[in-house]
Amino acid sequence: MGLKDRIDADNQAEQRPDRGSIAHWRQRLLDEINLDDLALLSLTQRRIRLEKVVGHILSREGPVLSDRERGNLIRRVVDEALGLGVLEPLLADESVTEIMVNGPDHVYIERKGRVERIDTTFASEEQLYQTIDRIVSQVNRRVDESSPMVDARMPTGERVNVIIPPLSLSGPILTIRRFPRPYRIEELVELGSLDTATGILLASLVRARCNVVVSGGTGTGKTTFLNALSGFLPADERIVTIEDSAELQLLQEHVIRLESRPPNIEGQGDVSIRDLVRNALRMRPDRIIVGEVRGAETLDMLQAMNTGHDGSLVTVHANSADDAMYRLQTLATMSEVKIPFEAVRDQVNNAVDVIVHLGRWADGSRRVSEIAVVASHRREQFRLQQVLEFRTQPLSPDRVVRGEFQPHPLPRNIAERVYHAGETIPASFGVSDEGSDSIREAR
Repeated sequence: MGLKDRIDADNQAEQRPDRGSIAHWRQRLLDEINLDDLALLSLTQRRIRLEKVVGHILSREGPVLSDRERGNLIRRVVDEALGLGVLEPLLADESVTEIMVNGPDHVYIERKGRVERIDTTFASEEQLYQTIDRIVSQVNRRVDESSPMVDARMPTGERVNVIIPPLSLSGPILTIRRFPRPYRIEELVELGSLDTATGILLASLVRARCNVVVSGGTGTGKTTFLNALSGFLPADERIVTIEDSAELQLLQEHVIRLESRPPNIEGQGDVSIRDLVRNALRMRPDRIIVGEVRGAETLDMLQAMNTGHDGSLVTVHANSADDAMYRLQTLATMSEVKIPFEAVRDQVNNAVDVIVHLGRWADGSRRVSEIAVVASHRREQFRLQQVLEFRTQPLSPDRVVRGEFQPHPLPRNIAERVYHAGETIPASFGVSDEGSDSIREAR
């Protein structure tokens, strides 16, 4: 749906509003502009043109306002006519990482890891539905009672989830997750997400082509961390990234980005992560990066790791490094291929080398909680050898979480792999004996 169609549809959807409301001035704006001419302009040019027109209308018909009030009114009218209305200031605020709309009267945001309710509200449920329609129309989707749930990526990169009645009993729910610029490991060190020695170790493990799984709960920064790890990949390798919603921003030149596709309104045309993993194996990749494994594609990813595509990176939702192992095993059994649990355990043991588990603390901070190396072989019970843990101190009166990163020796087989690749191991880690006490059976 084009700009003219969207504005016309919005115009038809509402009655003539009362004079003095934002909707009134928006309607006056639509009465005065030529939509065909406006469609030929860029987004920036459209906004400049509309701001001038609204300014002229207010000069002729509007109330007496201060310069600040006048500027705010012009911006809100243009946001309502061209953008996403009350959401525009939130999207323009780079400190806001998540916008959560729970019906027209309850808007929450996440800023610096903390969720807070803000005063912003929608004028009505109808206005919220119009905003949702504008968002989903940008990605050629629709949301109604026959299709009450949408998960998509906006053209500007934000990930959007919409769910409406009858599935939602709280009215229309809109969630927008924004993704920050790509961080380098050095920047994450400065933010306290890990220390310098750990950054050096992770760089060595990635360059030594270890298969790395980044695990963590929702909102722990798995994608951000995965993107940072990708900075250690050699520039001369062919990298294939596979995601549900394209979020990774690799800086290498030879990168092929693949994104899954949901079914259309007829329920056809979907392309799953599993389809993309299988196709990636035919593209001669040096490395495969999967944004997140959630189902049957896990088995294909494990098989790829076991058949020459070492050095791959992937994320998975899990509550701990131990849990990540069992979750990979469970997800792999969701394939239509019937494989015994023991055989799947064999795949996991052989495929995964390192698990980096991320945590989110009470003060909203995100950091590496644990790094563990898989010590089990073939169909043995999962065993992990911890090489790093974050030890927290008692919560201080200022509610800031503090602690220290405690390193442990690396198992000898991983250490030799790193040395043979020409990489180094920080002295604070060292190398363990085969019978190290840091080896534990996954719980």
